[in-house]
Amino acid sequence: MTTPDLNELAAQWRTARQLYPLYSALAREFVIEMPACADLESAVDSPPQESVEQARQLFELMDDRIQVHQLRQFLQTTALATDESLQQLLQHHLHKAKRTDSDRDKVDFLLVQYFSHVAPSRLEDADVEPDYIAQALEPVLGTVDAAPPAWLQPLDELVSLAQACKSLSQLLDSGILEKGRKLKMGCGDKYFLPTAMVSFTRFSFLMRRVFFRLMHEDLNCILDGLRELQDRGINNLDCRRAQFSADEPVLRLRMICQSWKVMFHAEYSSGQPLRMLVDLRSVVDAALKRTAKTASGKTGGAPPKARAAAASVKSSAASSDVAEFEVSSGGGWDADPANHGHNPGGDGNA
Repeated sequence: MTTPDLNELAAQWRTARQLYPLYSALAREFVIEMPACADLESAVDSPPQESVEQARQLFELMDDRIQVHQLRQFLQTTALATDESLQQLLQHHLHKAKRTDSDRDKVDFLLVQYFSHVAPSRLEDADVEPDYIAQALEPVLGTVDAAPPAWLQPLDELVSLAQACKSLSQLLDSGILEKGRKLKMGCGDKYFLPTAMVSFTRFSFLMRRVFFRLMHEDLNCILDGLRELQDRGINNLDCRRAQFSADEPVLRLRMICQSWKVMFHAEYSSGQPLRMLVDLRSVVDAALKRTAKTASGKTGGAPPKARAAAASVKSSAASSDVAEFEVSSGGGWDADPANHGHNPGGDGNA
């Protein structure tokens, strides 16, 4: 019988103790059943080998139960997500002997989240080069040759196309996310090559920035449009296309958009209502076009009947030909604010 390496057992136990608070909090957050481990719970310093094995099985089971969108949502809202804890989670998943697609998606998200934590807040896009990312990820990946492999060069073109998009609708309809996701899924185990992980981290980080920019621009356009509609005497809109009511008060829509601006100010989070945002802009744009003639024809104020007619205008955007966006609840680009029903292209993690 092989004698267990005591140093290795001690290292495994230290890791288990570091990860246990994170997993416990995550289990409580999403009501996931978590097996008991008395020695972990009581933070025993030197447990028997059986407890180390029990802890290993516990984390293995929890990794199967925790979905990538849950990990994303939790780590983007908890104070437990520090540079150190993200590094520990990354090393935990990277050191697995056998890694699943779910492990890959979690690593993909964790790499971007870790880089976001350690990078300066005012980092310019032009400075997000492979060498810079490789240096930032060195505590996790070690020294890496940052030169992107030839088979990942299409990622640069996808980033350029995304940065040229003028609206969230244009980005979602472009197929950029799907192409990036397909490339990531198609590379199999090559994804875990350090140089590949550097390239995907750069892609996902820059895509995340594109999403934030376009989301805020869309929100600002919607808010400006709603104010203009109120100036034109329109107080209600048919917003069924955007999952609101057929007679939605404009004032309430403005309040909702203001709350979205607060929510979108945070990190990428699963559950962001991207489709609702895109469709609401479509509704508002259609209402502005529909009422433009009425507004331009006003001289010295419209008569009461005209104002009453304008107030009852319902946007016809519910039947517009703006493309629908199917959103999966699986792993996505962390640019993937996809997941949880309203993220594009299958979390964030572009």
